[in-house]
Amino acid sequence: MSTPLLQVRELHAGYGRAEVLSGLAFDVGEGQVVTVIGPNGAGKSTTLAALMGVLPARGSIVFDGQDLADSTLEERVMLGLALVPEKRELFGTMPVQDNLILGGYRSMKLRVPNWQREIERVYELFPRLKERRTQLAGTLSGGERQMLAVGRALMSSPKLLMLDEPSLGLAPLIVREIFRIIQQLREQGTSILLVEQNARAALEVADQGYVLETGNLVLQGAAAELACDPRVIDTYLGAAARKHAAAD
Repeated sequence: MSTPLLQVRELHAGYGRAEVLSGLAFDVGEGQVVTVIGPNGAGKSTTLAALMGVLPARGSIVFDGQDLADSTLEERVMLGLALVPEKRELFGTMPVQDNLILGGYRSMKLRVPNWQREIERVYELFPRLKERRTQLAGTLSGGERQMLAVGRALMSSPKLLMLDEPSLGLAPLIVREIFRIIQQLREQGTSILLVEQNARAALEVADQGYVLETGNLVLQGAAAELACDPRVIDTYLGAAARKHAAAD
């Protein structure tokens, strides 16, 4: 069995004296989509912040065979970690294309030949961004800003793309589009760690799933199996899923 791209063991993190994560352990395999679902306040975003190095953490984080214990945020980016934060954090007064170019920082530093060609790949994934390439990022709709945030992260050709609540605050039609793109990236072999409150959509695109509650992983397994687990159905998938499960 091949070594996972990301191995997390006994991960503890929090804010000040308040511990949010209580010894998490999970893996992300090469080319896999792994989702962490759970209620608001469970520690999902804290998990990504700890992995990215923006929050102090204890435990073992091994990424692509390298221990990240003493790695800075920039070093983790250079190793191939990319995070699309919940708030997107775009440069609102800069055009779409300039935001994408800034996303190529890692490739530029590594002197990857013709790295700017990645812009065309992003535009293929998100044709709407190509239409708005000269428009200021701050004037985009919520869905377009999310597309730009994902596109900017992809500009670094990351080994692992981490998405923090990509569907948050978006209309259902746009949510479907975002998850279609996640599915497309999965088919292209991109490794993704997806943190989501929209359990139904997340489990549909994921290979593996983990359920996080109050800083602890309470369930884990193949995403398709979790989607049929009565505890997940009752807590996260609602009445429609219960009826469907009963019909099966």
